[in-house]
Amino acid sequence: MSMSIDRRSLQYFDWVFLGIAAVLVFFAFVNLTSATNAGVEGGVSDIVRRQAMVVGLCSVVLVIILMIDYRHFERFAPLIYLGSLGLLVATLLVAPETRGARAWLFEGRVQPSEFAKIALVLMMARHFHRSPPDPSAGMRQLVQPILIAAPPVGLILAQKDMGVALLTLLVALTFLPFIRISTRAWAGLAAAGVGAATALWTYGLRPYQQQRILDFIDPERDPLSSGYQAMQSRIAVGAGGLFGRGWMEGTQTQLRFLPTQHTDFIFSVLAEEWGFVGCIVVLSLFLAMLLWGLWIASSSKDGFGAMLAVGLVGTLFWPAVINIAMVLGLAPVIGVPLPLFSYGGSAMLAAFISLALLLNISMRRYLF
Repeated sequence: MSMSIDRRSLQYFDWVFLGIAAVLVFFAFVNLTSATNAGVEGGVSDIVRRQAMVVGLCSVVLVIILMIDYRHFERFAPLIYLGSLGLLVATLLVAPETRGARAWLFEGRVQPSEFAKIALVLMMARHFHRSPPDPSAGMRQLVQPILIAAPPVGLILAQKDMGVALLTLLVALTFLPFIRISTRAWAGLAAAGVGAATALWTYGLRPYQQQRILDFIDPERDPLSSGYQAMQSRIAVGAGGLFGRGWMEGTQTQLRFLPTQHTDFIFSVLAEEWGFVGCIVVLSLFLAMLLWGLWIASSSKDGFGAMLAVGLVGTLFWPAVINIAMVLGLAPVIGVPLPLFSYGGSAMLAAFISLALLLNISMRRYLF
């Protein structure tokens, strides 16, 4: 397996896509600096310094991935997938319980489920490349994708990390448009999904998880406890108005009314200090990045690259949608970080791997 970049591919390097991602990371650091500024006497917080180190490491990983032709990942997809399952099993067995879930290894430094999503995408892309959709196969087309998606989703559910389990399932569903079955079959699947959701609520969710969903429906039912963050987030978003209160001037942010404002609720900081206009700018950059990712998929000259790019866009799209909906009170608080913005090493590294693979596909689209 070659570990060098073909000089011919450098002329097709996607500087636009990289530039959009770099601007988002820059805005993320500006936002994180304000979110962690309370109580800091001059300079920046330790959280910002650690995040800078993480981004530096992620940049090195990005370069390494660019040096490997993405088509090699198709061959190694089963090994990567099985390795991710092994890490999930190890997490379930040895990780201590933190906030009701067993999701972290190495004293909370590594969250294997973040990388399981990418392994799932690699395996799904390999399957759909080697077994193109066949309308005559009917429901049988669903068997293999379900067998690929079920183990990681099931293991993450066993870790009691419902938010990431839902996110992993949504990433798998990104490939659903490639499956061609009848409307009647889709109706049957929808009915089965309702039944599964009912069973999950009754037997699978812990009381605190049910509480979060009930608080989403009516946050005011417990405003000082489980509904507190959702209500404070809405207050912060509303306080921003059109142009915001100004950088490091947000009262909700600087007085730390939101305990997790540098992680799950980082978007509320942006909304309060930069207002509607600032949110639109950042959301436009996210939209541009995701649409550019779909363009990379459409311009790929091989099936694996196209399928892989679509799945990788899903790994960035779904957490962004869920996180922003969560902050705005349109989804329950389930602990999903905002890609490239929220503080955290595993989520940032997973996002950079997705970006690196998309750049890899783009820069090699003419080398066949």
